[in-house]
Amino acid sequence: MSGAILVVEDEPAIQELIAVNLEHAGHRVLRAASVPQAEEHVRNALPDLVLLDCMLPGLSGVSYAKQLRANERTRDVPIIMLTARASEQDKILGLESGADDYVTKPFSPRELLARIKAVLRRRAPQLTEDMVEIAGLRLDPTAHRVNGNGRNLDLGPTEFRLLHWFITHPERVYSRAQLLDEVWGDHVFVEERTVDVHIRRLRQALEPTGHDRLIDTVRGTGYRFCRALP
Repeated sequence: MSGAILVVEDEPAIQELIAVNLEHAGHRVLRAASVPQAEEHVRNALPDLVLLDCMLPGLSGVSYAKQLRANERTRDVPIIMLTARASEQDKILGLESGADDYVTKPFSPRELLARIKAVLRRRAPQLTEDMVEIAGLRLDPTAHRVNGNGRNLDLGPTEFRLLHWFITHPERVYSRAQLLDEVWGDHVFVEERTVDVHIRRLRQALEPTGHDRLIDTVRGTGYRFCRALP
């Protein structure tokens, strides 16, 4: 499953090389040559991952990474730092700024894609194409299929995305507002009660195999997806 990746790189040739390879791999690419340009993209919609050059005109990539981590809205966005500096101290500085990984220039496109996949698998598993299974409920992102105890289940596109988020983030309670941001996107403005409608549809779709019982309503808070059937 592809994601939206913000590439913050002020060298046009490197930015173009990265963007072309990311697009070829199925990702949607947003481009910025400076922190103000990056901030404009982030204001419009949160990217799924930020590729951030350390050395940028004006505010540095390290300083911007710290800003992203300090902001509640952006603190969980995965960040990979790109830099021409290979010293241990520079790597420590990048990681301490909040980056999830650190890639030194020059790098091969294959290596960068592998690093991106690894970070997304760890920080945003719902964006990978890995098959996931809990309590006999299996979701295949590539084939866009859901199977419960050997029985195919029919889900609408929104219910599929909602289940994918739940099944990759079990045992955590999410409010309606959080689910709207994570599943619909924080740039989409719909009523919070919309979540209730799709939760009900998801439960109906999972009911034939009893997997609807994996979805808990946490009174006054939101919803939780359990690892095991009650």
